Amino acid sequence: MSSQHFYSNLAVQTTPLSTLLADDSFFKAVPEDWHVIVTDIKNSTLAFENGLHETVNLIATGSIISTLNLAQKAGIEIPFFFGGDGATMIVPPVLHKAALDALRVHRDNTLRNQDLVLRVGSVPVSALLAEQHTLSISRLSLSDIFSIPVVLGDGLTEAERIIKSQSEQTETAAKEEALDLTGMECRWDRIKPETVQHEVVCLLVSAIDPDDQAPVFKQIFEAIDTIYGPYEKRNPVSLPNMSLNASFKKLALETRTRLGRSNLFETTRSWLLTTYGKWFYMKQQSGQEYMRELVQLTDTLVIDGRINTVISGTGEQRQRLQSTLDEMEAANQILYGIYTSRESVMSCYVQDHKSKHIHFVDGSDGGYTMAAKMLKGKLR
Repeated sequence: MSSQHFYSNLAVQTTPLSTLLADDSFFKAVPEDWHVIVTDIKNSTLAFENGLHETVNLIATGSIISTLNLAQKAGIEIPFFFGGDGATMIVPPVLHKAALDALRVHRDNTLRNQDLVLRVGSVPVSALLAEQHTLSISRLSLSDIFSIPVVLGDGLTEAERIIKSQSEQTETAAKEEALDLTGMECRWDRIKPETVQHEVVCLLVSAIDPDDQAPVFKQIFEAIDTIYGPYEKRNPVSLPNMSLNASFKKLALETRTRLGRSNLFETTRSWLLTTYGKWFYMKQQSGQEYMRELVQLTDTLVIDGRINTVISGTGEQRQRLQSTLDEMEAANQILYGIYTSRESVMSCYVQDHKSKHIHFVDGSDGGYTMAAKMLKGKLR
């Protein structure tokens, strides 16, 4: 039987995350004929230090959008994982070639327009399993309108390691028509958390033993729930603190990334829509409903064999969490990286304004990447 609808056929679990992680029956093995696709911006830390955080986040978001647009046209759902300076997607064989073709165009556009190197590669799930790596997946509901994939095993981490270790890529890209970034938007200003006492924390956690991921992650999320409160309470995106940024420079970046070239007409059109159209739209009931959904549809929790999450709270809460993490690290259960920002940044995928949009969040100044830098230092 065809496995192309494997992910869409997975039941969306409404149980608490800690309960999900405690029960193997909620997880299914990813089909052997699927592929793991990874994109990653080389030297992203330097790019963030040079003030290119919005550019890096937008390019990473584009990796997901290009693949999701292909999946949507084929009537297929796929799991995806945003990492700040890159992304991971798991795709069935029917999407594999088209997705790589699109991403290679995106790679070439990125080098030409932003002078950044976007690595693109894929690894068959069968190859990961043959080397005794594991990859199982579940779907978890975070709200009535938003669910996320939850992956256990070291398969995605190994795929990322393989692709990052490959030599410089020289595959010829497909025609530019292969890339479709329709729905890409980058129009929100930096977002301050709910109160001035709050900070934005980017946290990455890796279990020392992949076989211990479920109980270790369960313990960490129980600590986060106890210290910060439920998922919706620790969301760094605060609706009252959101404002559109209609600067021509920001919209030109969006246009250049989406189209692969500068386009004055399209940039001007986006500026007019953002400056006037969106202002009018936000006053309408439909616009207010979109904003309420936007907060629910922020992608602030990624579990891809590691924990990647963006949370908001006080410095005292962070110190309590770090005490728990330090104890677990000293017990040789985990390694972690953490980075604190004063704001979060957002890039968006808007198919339409009625529940078909998702918003990718990172700490300002490269929160995920800086946390990963700390984690990589410990791994060495």
